[in-house]
Amino acid sequence: MDIDPEQFEDIVAEAIDSLPERFQKKMNNVAIMVEDFASQEQLEGLNIRSKYGLLGMYEGHVQSSRRNMGPVLPDRIYIYRVPIMQSCDTISGCRQQIINTVKHEIAHHFGSDEPGARKAGTRKN
Repeated sequence: MDIDPEQFEDIVAEAIDSLPERFQKKMNNVAIMVEDFASQEQLEGLNIRSKYGLLGMYEGHVQSSRRNMGPVLPDRIYIYRVPIMQSCDTISGCRQQIINTVKHEIAHHFGSDEPGARKAGTRKN
């Protein structure tokens, strides 16, 4: 499956826009970026051997731990285009995987552990 970068980014934006307003209002100091693949450093840090083995990644300080922190750099959510495309057979399947991955990584931004983020990634709004 192949989705051009612009269309892929549009689907990511749609996924963010489809979040309930209560979450959209609380998303601050976070950048959501689309990359083709995770960096070698990111993969090694997670002990992932294949560059196709990571669909998304959250880096930063979860919202719940920021209460008494001074200014911090923005958190980063990465959505990896090529691994997502490789995991899908259809455009609708890719669209759903993009949405699920965005929700999963945003759940980490709000402090969810991996099981909670998996649940959030598949939850309907």
